[in-house]
Amino acid sequence: MNINLTLIGQSIAFAIFVWFCVKYVWPPITQAMAARQKKIADGLAASDRAERDLELAQEKATQELREAKNEAASLIEQANKRANQIVEASKDDARKEGERLIEQAKAEIEQERHQAREALRKEIATFAVSGAEKILETSVDANKHSEMLDKLAAEL
Repeated sequence: MNINLTLIGQSIAFAIFVWFCVKYVWPPITQAMAARQKKIADGLAASDRAERDLELAQEKATQELREAKNEAASLIEQANKRANQIVEASKDDARKEGERLIEQAKAEIEQERHQAREALRKEIATFAVSGAEKILETSVDANKHSEMLDKLAAEL
């Protein structure tokens, strides 16, 4: 193979072409590649951060849900306790009212019993006077013998 002027000219042209590409074409291409590489890396980092944030948000939501359930259970328990207290208070009030009514009824019964005894004593005294009149066949004056009649009624 002969080295001639054409081969030297092509070598010089190729060297100029390489120099031109290195000087003017290659830097924008490497900058574009670097920018794209940085953009991809930032996107991956953002994706990782978003994934971690999502996990944290899910954990926080789970924890808040658990706390809300616990709080709701606590409120329900307090409401049940309060309801039981109200029921017990109502039972106590009803029991006291029943006892009061029973005592009132007993007092009324005792009063009626006492009145019936007094009425019965008066009737017995009248019957005794009437019986004594018949036995004695004389008139017995109730006013004169009231002391004796009261004693007799008290004994009965």
